Amino acid sequence: MKEEFSYYKRGIRTSFTGVIVNLLLAIIKLITGIVGSSFALIADAVESATDIFKSLIVILGLKIASKAKDEDHPYGHGKAEPLAGVIVAIGFILAAFGIILESLKEIRNPHTTPAWYTLLVLILVIATKEILFRFVFKVGEEIESQSLKTDAWHHRSDAITSFAAFIGITISLIGGEGFESADDWAAFFASFIILFNGIRLFIPAFNEIMDIKPKTDIDEKIKEISKNVEGVKGIESAYVRKMGLDYYVDLHIIVDGDISVREGHKIAHNLKERIMMEDKRIADILIHIEPEESKDEKDGIFYK
Repeated sequence: MKEEFSYYKRGIRTSFTGVIVNLLLAIIKLITGIVGSSFALIADAVESATDIFKSLIVILGLKIASKAKDEDHPYGHGKAEPLAGVIVAIGFILAAFGIILESLKEIRNPHTTPAWYTLLVLILVIATKEILFRFVFKVGEEIESQSLKTDAWHHRSDAITSFAAFIGITISLIGGEGFESADDWAAFFASFIILFNGIRLFIPAFNEIMDIKPKTDIDEKIKEISKNVEGVKGIESAYVRKMGLDYYVDLHIIVDGDISVREGHKIAHNLKERIMMEDKRIADILIHIEPEESKDEKDGIFYK
Protein backbone atom coordinates (compact mmCIF):
# COMPACT_ATOMS: atom_id res chain seq x y z
CA MET A 1 0.00 0.00 0.00
CA LYS A 2 2.89 2.32 0.82
CA GLU A 3 4.48 1.63 -2.59
CA GLU A 4 1.12 2.20 -4.30
CA PHE A 5 0.71 5.57 -2.56
CA SER A 6 4.24 6.58 -3.62
CA TYR A 7 3.21 5.95 -7.25
CA TYR A 8 0.33 8.38 -6.85
CA LYS A 9 2.60 10.94 -5.18
CA ARG A 10 5.12 10.59 -7.99
CA GLY A 11 2.39 11.12 -10.59
CA ILE A 12 1.11 14.23 -8.78
CA ARG A 13 4.62 15.72 -8.51
CA THR A 14 5.26 15.05 -12.20
CA SER A 15 1.99 16.65 -13.31
CA PHE A 16 2.61 19.65 -11.03
CA THR A 17 5.98 20.19 -12.73
CA GLY A 18 4.06 20.54 -15.99
CA VAL A 19 1.74 23.13 -14.39
CA ILE A 20 4.67 25.36 -13.38
CA VAL A 21 6.38 25.10 -16.78
CA ASN A 22 3.12 25.71 -18.68
CA LEU A 23 2.35 28.78 -16.58
CA LEU A 24 5.71 30.35 -17.40
CA LEU A 25 5.47 29.47 -21.10
CA ALA A 26 1.88 30.72 -21.38
CA ILE A 27 2.89 34.13 -20.02
CA ILE A 28 5.92 34.37 -22.34
CA LYS A 29 3.94 33.28 -25.43
CA LEU A 30 0.96 35.54 -24.71
CA ILE A 31 3.08 38.67 -24.22
CA THR A 32 5.27 37.90 -27.26
CA GLY A 33 2.24 37.03 -29.40
CA ILE A 34 0.45 40.30 -28.58
CA VAL A 35 3.53 42.50 -28.98
CA GLY A 36 4.79 40.58 -32.02
CA SER A 37 1.36 40.39 -33.79
CA SER A 38 1.25 36.58 -34.02
CA PHE A 39 -2.15 34.91 -33.59
CA ALA A 40 -0.51 31.46 -33.83
CA LEU A 41 1.59 32.34 -30.79
CA ILE A 42 -1.44 33.72 -28.93
CA ALA A 43 -3.37 30.52 -29.75
CA ASP A 44 -0.36 28.58 -28.48
CA ALA A 45 -0.47 30.58 -25.23
CA VAL A 46 -4.17 29.81 -24.83
CA GLU A 47 -3.45 26.09 -25.27
CA SER A 48 -0.72 26.28 -22.61
CA ALA A 49 -3.23 27.94 -20.28
CA THR A 50 -5.78 25.19 -20.91
CA ASP A 51 -3.00 22.65 -20.33
CA ILE A 52 -2.63 24.07 -16.82
CA PHE A 53 -6.32 23.44 -16.17
CA LYS A 54 -6.04 19.92 -17.63
CA SER A 55 -3.00 19.13 -15.51
CA LEU A 56 -4.85 20.28 -12.40
CA ILE A 57 -7.66 17.85 -13.31
CA VAL A 58 -5.09 15.06 -13.60
CA ILE A 59 -3.64 15.99 -10.21
CA LEU A 60 -7.12 16.00 -8.67
CA GLY A 61 -7.88 12.62 -10.27
CA LEU A 62 -4.67 11.11 -8.90
CA LYS A 63 -5.31 12.54 -5.42
CA ILE A 64 -8.85 11.12 -5.33
CA ALA A 65 -7.66 7.77 -6.75
CA SER A 66 -5.02 7.52 -4.00
CA LYS A 67 -7.67 7.62 -1.26
CA ALA A 68 -8.06 4.38 0.70
CA LYS A 69 -11.07 2.07 0.42
CA ASP A 70 -14.09 2.94 2.52
CA GLU A 71 -17.56 1.57 3.23
CA ASP A 72 -19.06 3.24 0.15
CA HIS A 73 -16.07 2.47 -2.11
CA PRO A 74 -14.96 -1.11 -1.32
CA TYR A 75 -12.79 -1.16 -4.46
CA GLY A 76 -11.21 2.18 -3.64
CA HIS A 77 -11.37 5.38 -5.69
CA GLY A 78 -9.14 4.27 -8.58
CA LYS A 79 -11.65 5.06 -11.33
CA ALA A 80 -11.06 8.78 -10.66
CA GLU A 81 -7.72 8.42 -12.46
CA PRO A 82 -9.01 7.31 -15.92
CA LEU A 83 -12.04 9.61 -15.45
CA ALA A 84 -9.60 12.52 -15.21
CA GLY A 85 -8.03 11.25 -18.45
CA VAL A 86 -11.44 11.29 -20.18
CA ILE A 87 -12.20 14.84 -19.01
CA VAL A 88 -8.81 16.07 -20.14
CA ALA A 89 -9.14 14.37 -23.54
CA ILE A 90 -12.52 16.07 -24.04
CA GLY A 91 -10.83 19.38 -23.14
CA PHE A 92 -8.27 18.60 -25.85
CA ILE A 93 -11.05 18.17 -28.44
CA LEU A 94 -12.89 21.36 -27.39
CA ALA A 95 -9.64 23.36 -27.50
CA ALA A 96 -9.01 22.13 -31.05
CA PHE A 97 -12.43 23.33 -32.21
CA GLY A 98 -11.85 26.68 -30.48
CA ILE A 99 -8.55 27.20 -32.31
CA ILE A 100 -10.15 26.20 -35.65
CA LEU A 101 -12.87 28.85 -35.26
CA GLU A 102 -10.46 31.58 -34.16
CA SER A 103 -8.00 30.72 -36.95
CA LEU A 104 -10.72 31.04 -39.60
CA LYS A 105 -11.74 34.37 -38.11
CA GLU A 106 -8.17 35.68 -38.28
CA ILE A 107 -7.67 34.35 -41.81
CA ARG A 108 -10.69 36.37 -42.99
CA ASN A 109 -9.27 39.47 -41.28
CA PRO A 110 -5.52 39.57 -42.08
CA HIS A 111 -3.27 41.32 -39.57
CA THR A 112 0.27 42.67 -39.69
CA THR A 113 3.26 40.39 -40.29
CA PRO A 114 4.52 38.82 -37.00
CA ALA A 115 7.80 40.11 -35.56
CA TRP A 116 10.96 38.04 -36.19
CA TYR A 117 11.68 37.59 -32.47
CA THR A 118 8.56 35.46 -32.08
CA LEU A 119 10.59 32.70 -33.75
CA LEU A 120 13.12 32.74 -30.89
CA VAL A 121 10.36 32.25 -28.35
CA LEU A 122 8.92 29.37 -30.37
CA ILE A 123 12.30 27.59 -30.50
CA LEU A 124 12.47 27.81 -26.69
CA VAL A 125 8.88 26.55 -26.38
CA ILE A 126 9.36 23.59 -28.76
CA ALA A 127 12.50 22.39 -26.98
CA THR A 128 11.00 22.82 -23.49
CA LYS A 129 7.70 21.11 -24.32
CA GLU A 130 9.35 18.14 -26.04
CA ILE A 131 11.60 17.58 -23.01
CA LEU A 132 8.57 17.87 -20.73
CA PHE A 133 6.61 15.40 -22.87
CA ARG A 134 9.35 12.77 -22.65
CA PHE A 135 9.71 13.24 -18.88
CA VAL A 136 5.98 13.06 -18.06
CA PHE A 137 5.25 10.22 -20.49
CA LYS A 138 8.13 8.15 -19.07
CA VAL A 139 6.72 8.49 -15.56
CA GLY A 140 3.20 7.72 -16.85
CA GLU A 141 4.50 4.50 -18.44
CA GLU A 142 6.41 3.48 -15.32
CA ILE A 143 3.45 3.91 -12.94
CA GLU A 144 0.90 2.83 -15.61
CA SER A 145 -1.16 6.01 -15.35
CA GLN A 146 -3.43 6.71 -18.33
CA SER A 147 -4.24 10.23 -17.14
CA LEU A 148 -0.56 11.10 -16.76
CA LYS A 149 0.22 9.80 -20.26
CA THR A 150 -2.67 11.93 -21.54
CA ASP A 151 -1.18 14.89 -19.68
CA ALA A 152 2.17 14.20 -21.37
CA TRP A 153 0.57 14.35 -24.81
CA HIS A 154 -0.62 17.86 -24.03
CA HIS A 155 3.02 18.88 -23.95
CA ARG A 156 3.74 17.09 -27.24
CA SER A 157 0.67 18.72 -28.83
CA ASP A 158 1.90 22.12 -27.61
CA ALA A 159 5.27 21.42 -29.23
CA ILE A 160 3.47 20.52 -32.48
CA THR A 161 1.37 23.69 -32.54
CA SER A 162 4.47 25.75 -31.72
CA PHE A 163 6.34 24.09 -34.58
CA ALA A 164 3.41 24.85 -36.92
CA ALA A 165 3.45 28.45 -35.73
CA PHE A 166 7.20 28.60 -36.37
CA ILE A 167 6.69 27.47 -39.97
CA GLY A 168 3.77 29.87 -40.47
CA ILE A 169 5.63 32.88 -39.11
CA THR A 170 8.74 31.99 -41.14
CA ILE A 171 6.65 31.87 -44.33
CA SER A 172 5.00 35.15 -43.37
CA LEU A 173 8.35 36.87 -42.81
CA ILE A 174 9.95 35.51 -45.99
CA GLY A 175 6.87 36.01 -48.18
CA GLY A 176 6.20 39.53 -46.99
CA GLU A 177 3.06 41.31 -48.20
CA GLY A 178 0.22 38.91 -48.93
CA PHE A 179 1.55 36.24 -46.58
CA GLU A 180 0.46 37.89 -43.30
CA SER A 181 -2.06 35.13 -42.55
CA ALA A 182 0.45 32.27 -42.88
CA ASP A 183 0.73 31.84 -39.11
CA ASP A 184 -3.10 31.76 -38.87
CA TRP A 185 -3.16 28.93 -41.39
CA ALA A 186 -0.46 27.21 -39.35
CA ALA A 187 -2.67 27.42 -36.24
CA PHE A 188 -5.62 26.12 -38.29
CA PHE A 189 -3.83 23.01 -39.52
CA ALA A 190 -2.17 22.35 -36.14
CA SER A 191 -5.61 22.30 -34.51
CA PHE A 192 -6.46 19.12 -36.43
CA ILE A 193 -3.41 17.43 -34.90
CA ILE A 194 -4.71 18.46 -31.48
CA LEU A 195 -8.16 17.11 -32.38
CA PHE A 196 -6.69 13.78 -33.52
CA ASN A 197 -4.66 13.44 -30.30
CA GLY A 198 -7.72 14.28 -28.19
CA ILE A 199 -9.74 11.48 -29.79
CA ARG A 200 -6.80 9.08 -29.59
CA LEU A 201 -6.31 9.78 -25.87
CA PHE A 202 -10.03 9.63 -25.08
CA ILE A 203 -10.41 6.01 -26.24
CA PRO A 204 -7.99 4.20 -23.83
CA ALA A 205 -9.12 6.28 -20.83
CA PHE A 206 -12.77 5.54 -21.62
CA ASN A 207 -11.97 1.85 -22.18
CA GLU A 208 -10.35 1.69 -18.74
CA ILE A 209 -13.52 3.06 -17.14
CA MET A 210 -15.44 0.34 -19.01
CA ASP A 211 -13.13 -2.32 -17.51
CA ILE A 212 -11.63 -3.40 -20.82
CA LYS A 213 -9.01 -6.12 -20.44
CA PRO A 214 -5.77 -4.27 -19.61
CA LYS A 215 -2.64 -4.82 -21.68
CA THR A 216 -0.63 -6.47 -18.95
CA ASP A 217 1.23 -9.70 -18.25
CA ILE A 218 -0.54 -10.27 -14.92
CA ASP A 219 -2.71 -13.21 -16.07
CA GLU A 220 0.34 -15.00 -17.48
CA LYS A 221 2.31 -14.36 -14.28
CA ILE A 222 -0.56 -15.81 -12.24
CA LYS A 223 -0.44 -19.02 -14.28
CA GLU A 224 3.32 -19.30 -13.77
CA ILE A 225 3.10 -18.67 -10.02
CA SER A 226 0.27 -21.19 -9.59
CA LYS A 227 2.53 -23.96 -10.94
CA ASN A 228 4.62 -23.68 -7.78
CA VAL A 229 1.73 -23.56 -5.28
CA GLU A 230 0.92 -26.95 -3.78
CA GLY A 231 -2.65 -28.10 -4.33
CA VAL A 232 -3.40 -25.92 -7.37
CA LYS A 233 -4.20 -28.24 -10.27
CA GLY A 234 -4.78 -25.47 -12.79
CA ILE A 235 -6.41 -22.17 -13.68
CA GLU A 236 -9.88 -22.21 -15.20
CA SER A 237 -10.04 -18.44 -15.76
CA ALA A 238 -8.28 -15.24 -14.72
CA TYR A 239 -9.96 -11.86 -15.19
CA VAL A 240 -7.97 -8.69 -14.57
CA ARG A 241 -9.31 -5.14 -14.34
CA LYS A 242 -7.55 -1.87 -13.66
CA MET A 243 -8.63 0.58 -10.96
CA GLY A 244 -6.46 3.68 -11.15
CA LEU A 245 -2.89 2.47 -10.69
CA ASP A 246 -4.04 -0.83 -9.11
CA TYR A 247 -5.22 -4.14 -10.51
CA TYR A 248 -8.00 -6.38 -9.21
CA VAL A 249 -8.14 -10.06 -10.16
CA ASP A 250 -11.02 -12.55 -10.28
CA LEU A 251 -9.50 -16.02 -10.34
CA HIS A 252 -11.03 -19.49 -10.71
CA ILE A 253 -8.60 -22.23 -9.69
CA ILE A 254 -8.83 -26.02 -10.01
CA VAL A 255 -8.20 -28.17 -6.92
CA ASP A 256 -8.75 -31.80 -5.99
CA GLY A 257 -12.51 -32.27 -5.71
CA ASP A 258 -12.18 -34.64 -2.73
CA ILE A 259 -10.38 -32.30 -0.30
CA SER A 260 -12.15 -30.43 2.53
CA VAL A 261 -13.39 -26.84 2.34
CA ARG A 262 -10.72 -25.91 4.89
CA GLU A 263 -7.94 -27.38 2.70
CA GLY A 264 -9.33 -25.64 -0.39
CA HIS A 265 -9.39 -22.33 1.50
CA LYS A 266 -5.78 -22.82 2.60
CA ILE A 267 -4.66 -23.47 -0.99
CA ALA A 268 -6.48 -20.33 -2.21
CA HIS A 269 -4.97 -18.25 0.60
CA ASN A 270 -1.44 -19.50 -0.17
CA LEU A 271 -1.87 -18.72 -3.87
CA LYS A 272 -3.24 -15.23 -3.18
CA GLU A 273 -0.37 -14.48 -0.82
CA ARG A 274 2.24 -15.64 -3.35
CA ILE A 275 0.73 -13.68 -6.24
CA MET A 276 0.41 -10.43 -4.30
CA MET A 277 3.95 -10.84 -2.97
CA GLU A 278 5.29 -11.31 -6.53
CA ASP A 279 3.33 -8.43 -8.11
CA LYS A 280 2.81 -5.28 -6.03
CA ARG A 281 0.51 -3.80 -8.69
CA ILE A 282 -2.30 -6.14 -7.55
CA ALA A 283 -4.49 -4.62 -4.83
CA ASP A 284 -6.73 -7.65 -4.25
CA ILE A 285 -7.62 -11.10 -5.64
CA LEU A 286 -10.94 -12.87 -5.42
CA ILE A 287 -10.38 -16.63 -5.76
CA HIS A 288 -13.14 -19.11 -6.57
CA ILE A 289 -12.47 -22.84 -6.04
CA GLU A 290 -13.47 -25.33 -8.76
CA PRO A 291 -13.26 -29.15 -8.28
CA GLU A 292 -11.01 -31.04 -10.66
CA GLU A 293 -13.01 -32.51 -13.53
CA SER A 294 -12.53 -35.72 -15.48
CA LYS A 295 -10.05 -35.79 -18.38
CA ASP A 296 -12.86 -35.39 -20.91
CA GLU A 297 -13.86 -32.06 -19.35
CA LYS A 298 -10.41 -30.44 -19.26
CA ASP A 299 -10.60 -28.81 -22.71
CA GLY A 300 -9.69 -25.13 -22.58
CA ILE A 301 -8.46 -25.30 -18.99
CA PHE A 302 -4.84 -24.67 -18.03
CA TYR A 303 -3.38 -27.55 -16.02
CA LYS A 304 0.07 -28.11 -14.63
